[in-house]
Order: sequence, then C-alpha cells, then structure tokens
Amino acid sequence: MTDEALSTLKSLRAPQPSTEARKLALNAAMVAFDAAQAKTKISEEAGFFTRLAQKMRGGWIAAPAGAAALALLLLPVGYQALNSTSMTRLEGPKVGLESKDDTLKEELAKQAGASTITSTTTEAPKPEGEANVSPQAPVVVRGGNEIGRADGTVVLNAPESDQRFVMGAPQDEIAADALAAQPAPSVTAKMRTVAPAAEATLGIASQTAIPLEPTGDEFAKFTENGVKIVSEEPVSTFSIDVDTASYAYVRSVLEDGYLPEPDAVRLEELINYFPYAYQGPDSLEAPFRATMAVIPTPWNNKTELLEIGIKGYVPPAEMRQPLNLTFLIDTSGSMDEPNKLPLLKRSFGLLVDQLQDGDTVSIVAYAGSAGIVLEPTKATDRTKILGALDQLYAGGSTAGAEGIALAYQVAEQTKQDGSVNRVILATDGDFNVGISDPEELKTYIKSKRDSGVFLSVLGFGRGNLDDALMQSLAQIGNGNASYIDDFREAKKVLVEEGGANLVTIAKDVKIQVEFNPAVVSEYRLIGYETRALNREDFNNDTVDAGEIGAGHTVTALYEVTLKGSGGELNDPLRYGPAETVDATSGELGFLKMRYKAPDGDQSKLITAPITSELMLDDISKASADQRFAAAVAAFGQKLKGSNYGEAMSWQQIAELANSSKGTDPEGYRAELVQLINLAGVLSPDPSDGGRSACDDPNGAKTDCPSMME
Repeated sequence: MTDEALSTLKSLRAPQPSTEARKLALNAAMVAFDAAQAKTKISEEAGFFTRLAQKMRGGWIAAPAGAAALALLLLPVGYQALNSTSMTRLEGPKVGLESKDDTLKEELAKQAGASTITSTTTEAPKPEGEANVSPQAPVVVRGGNEIGRADGTVVLNAPESDQRFVMGAPQDEIAADALAAQPAPSVTAKMRTVAPAAEATLGIASQTAIPLEPTGDEFAKFTENGVKIVSEEPVSTFSIDVDTASYAYVRSVLEDGYLPEPDAVRLEELINYFPYAYQGPDSLEAPFRATMAVIPTPWNNKTELLEIGIKGYVPPAEMRQPLNLTFLIDTSGSMDEPNKLPLLKRSFGLLVDQLQDGDTVSIVAYAGSAGIVLEPTKATDRTKILGALDQLYAGGSTAGAEGIALAYQVAEQTKQDGSVNRVILATDGDFNVGISDPEELKTYIKSKRDSGVFLSVLGFGRGNLDDALMQSLAQIGNGNASYIDDFREAKKVLVEEGGANLVTIAKDVKIQVEFNPAVVSEYRLIGYETRALNREDFNNDTVDAGEIGAGHTVTALYEVTLKGSGGELNDPLRYGPAETVDATSGELGFLKMRYKAPDGDQSKLITAPITSELMLDDISKASADQRFAAAVAAFGQKLKGSNYGEAMSWQQIAELANSSKGTDPEGYRAELVQLINLAGVLSPDPSDGGRSACDDPNGAKTDCPSMME
C-alpha cells in the first residue's frame, strides 16, 4: 500500500460502532496478533482481515453490511499493525485460521487493499525455580481484558490461546528467510441446525445454524449407556461420582449462546450438581445411607425410574480435622484472561476466609518452571496468604508435571496423622510442557494418594481446557473435579460445599445392582459412562473408585422396563433360557455398595433389597427431589442428543423442573429452568417449526408424557 493510500486511510472517519461491534473487533484483532508466527509473512491485507473475521465466535457474519462495518472498524487495527516498529511474541503455539466465506473474502479485500505484516520472535528467559510474581507495573483492565500496564507496555490477551503480544518494542532486523510463510491449520466451528422459528429470537437474519461450542477444549470420548437385557446381563457395576464440572461448563457455554458438544455433557455430573434432602446416617459407623424410590419415567410412560440417593455423614464441629492444603496454581500464559487467573485468586481468597486456626496453607505456582510462592503458613496469617496470591501473574509455558511434584513435596513436609492433606490444582488444563508420559504422571499421583495426600482439580476458562486430563487426575488422586466459571460458582464449590469437597469420609465407593429377571426385563444406567466397572471389580479392593465427602449427596438413576409393560426395546429370543427365578419375591433387584475408610485398605459391604413397595404409580406422588432429578436427567439427555430422551419437549422439561424446585435458597434449581429455556431457543423442538416430537412418522398421535400442573 502506498504512503498516499495510508494517509487517506488515516483521514477516514469510520461510523460510530456499537459496543458489541467493538468487542467483536477487538477479539478478532487479538486473534490476528496470535496468528502472527515467527518467519511468517502475510502478503495481502485482505488475507489478514479474512483471518480476523473467520476466528470470530461462530465463524460467520450475518450480512454483507456487517462485513463492511467490520472492515471499517478494523482499519485502525490494521494501520497500527502496519506502522508498528515490531510485534514481539514471547510464547505460545502456532495458530492458523482459514476462511471459507468467499463473499466475505471479496468484500474485505475490496475494503482493504494490499499490505505486508512482518514479525520477529524473542523469548524472555526465566530463572530456574522462579515463580511468576507480578512486576512493578500494575495491569490496566478495561472491559474484562488486560490492555496494558502503567509503564506503557501494551498487552493484548487472546482468549483462546496462551499468547501474549507486546507492541512497541525496538525494531529488529528481519532476515530475508524470516519472511517465508508457514502453513496453518484451519479452525472450524461445529454447527447444529436451528428451526426457522428461532431466527427472529436470535437475530440471525437468514442464518439457519447455531454453532456448538468452538473447538479447543478436550473431553473424554464415551458412548452413551445402552439398554441391557436382564436375562443376559443382570448385574450393573460402577464407581460413585461426585464431580460437578460438567454442569458448570455446560451452563457457561449455554449462557454464551452456544450448544456444548455431547461429550461435555456428563449426565451424572448434571444430576449431582444439586443438593438433595436424603436422610443421612447417624454416625461414621456407616458413613453414608442409601434412599431408593421407583417412579414413572417422565419421558416414557412404559418404563420406570429407579432412583438411588446417597447421603454422606456430616461430622460435628468438634470432630473437624485440621486441613493441610497446598494450592498448586497454573500461572502459564494461557491463564492470562479475566476468567482464569484473576478469578482463581479471588476464589482461593474465599477458601482462605473459611479456614480455622489449626489449618495450614502452602502455595506452589508453575509456568516455565515451578516455584514455591508461599511456604507452609498458618491460616491465622491471612494477610500473608492473600498477599502471596495477589502477587501472582500469568506468563510462560506450562510445566504441569514439575509443579505437581513440587506441590506434593511441600504437602509431605506438613502432613500429620489425623489431618486432611490435599493438593488443590487450579488450572485451565493446558498441560503442554513437562508431561512426556501421562501414564507415568498418573502412577506418581496414585503413589501419593496411597500415602495419604489427595488431589482435587479446579478448572478455569475455555478455549484450551483439557477436561479429560483434569477428570483423570482428580479420579486417580482421590479428589473432586470442579469447574469455576464465575465467582458465584467459586462460592458454591469452596464455601457452601467446602467440607464435602475437602474432607473425605469414604473412599473407593462402588455400587452394584442385580436386577431380578422375573420382574425386570431391561434396564439402562443414566450416565456414569466414564465410571463403569467390570462385574468382578466390585469385590476387588485393588480397583480404584470414587470418594464421598462429608455431607455429600450422590444420585444414580436407572431407567427400567418391567416385564409385561410392553416397553421392551429388544425382541425376545426364540430359544430363551427357562425361567427359574421366583417372581413372587416382590424384589425388582438387590443393591450392594462397597467402601473403604479414608485411611483403610479393606472394603466394607452395605446391602439393601429393591422391593416393589418402593414403586409409585404416579409421578405426582414422588418427592420434589425425585421429580427434580428426573427433570435434570431429561434435560441432559436432550441437550446431548441422547437416543432415549427426545420425547419430552423443552417446555415439558422446564415445567417438571419448575414444579419440583422445592426449597431453593440459592436459586440453583431456578437457574436450571432458565438454562432449559435457553437450550430451547438454541435448539428448538420440531414442534416449534414442524412435526411434534409426540407424533409418529405417519402423522398419527402417540401417547405423550403427561405433565403435572
């Protein structure tokens, strides 16, 4: 571009943009800086702006007018990039973007012209063992983004990467070979069809698709539990699960206007997010008690829901054990976003406020290398602990394995008999340095678990969240995995449920249900796919399972088909086995539960029959807790595109949840109703623009689930 053309661009007066347009433009500009690689030359400004537009959330602009406005908004950004003496990248992986919108390409190219952007790469070394401590120049925050420091350094945070770019550094000489273009992977967004009726509500104009949550976060892949035939597989075995990360993550995605990917929706974590008023045990002699009921299935009038609710013992205040906590904090570059490290520090501040005189806190931080930020300190010295948290800042790569090893070493120094010893890892899950062998790391965590130091994981942010690894580490470390998306969730996890999440009353808890083939023909466990165990694992005390904390409630649901109901999904065998089981016993099945004491090695057994006396003939007779758990299961199944829960509409699910909120002092159940309605906007039912879910393919009405007033 000529100097005259640049001068003309400088004198242009762009129309005043809306607040949302400014936000989109800034996000796009940050991503563009993130995409600038060492030894990379972008030869045309049109390609530069195309990459900006493609990376914007959703991956598309609704109308050509929007593209023109975007181009005008980004001209100052492009001008500054052209005139900057250099753009220095300190760290981070390569990011490439590729646009598929030819119309947008042409429009932006027409608006822009041609230019060249060059970059150099430097990396600031960090002394070995030094933690990331805040520099003297304070960070300036506007609109939730760090935009600079008081010393004049300009910082732009790209929310979906671990990049930091600093503009205005002294000009460096650029070698000719540094201008060679590098190939870049394309970034695409998954899409889900939206009925035309939803377009006006969402303001999409002519678009007919809503993107799923953009790729980048990693989740464990699993296949939804299917229907089992009791005569062939009468026994179901699984590990207990009290994690709640999935619900908080799903909520965060929905509130941003996206649909979560199916593997992010773990049904048991949605159900267990909510407290239930089950009756607990009277003493630690039996650390938890099971409550059971069988109610009509709200999405299938030919099946029943078997609900197993467990309540953990709550020790009296005088029995409280001292806490020996080690905060292991990720301070890598990817944590440099408002909903990551700043939220993390405020969250730990909440926890510190709950500690008592005999408790101890240590802080270890890790990035390019791991370091001790705070030696073991009594909780009474609150000012010192909060001061150590406050001075942390983000920068560097992620030496996760080194940080974990150092945290365990610190925890071992202050471990005492009769105390709760726990490492709390807080991270966005981006372990990109230091783990050459994940299995070796898991073996190490297992050895520390067996020595009495447990590990819990708190996840923050989106874009590079390694949920699969976080879940795995928490399970192996005898801890919980939670996701903190805002300050309110931090309060729930660390204050309201602090005792349950920190104090373990039973470990390696397993559940096994044997169904009576004379009464039950089929069953399906709802959720717990990642917690499945082999039948023989139940009596094997070397097999790891989940933990229950003080006062924890855990819920498991089975959808069961009774014999003679006509709801079977499998045809009977021509040459089936002879019936030898007594159908007059009145038992649907038999419940068995195994657990170990927190410091024990041998399991104990709890058993209870599942009798026909537990059956209710109308869902209105079920308790509010039982009906609400069924509503959460229906919501999760529909949200993830389950093969089993599509018969209920969003409105029916919302009505069931709303009618069963019961006592809801914190508003968590009311919030679920809002999320159900939001999901209905993002993925409308066929009845909103076509055939009802209760119609058969030929148009004839079938029996729809009846809902209560």
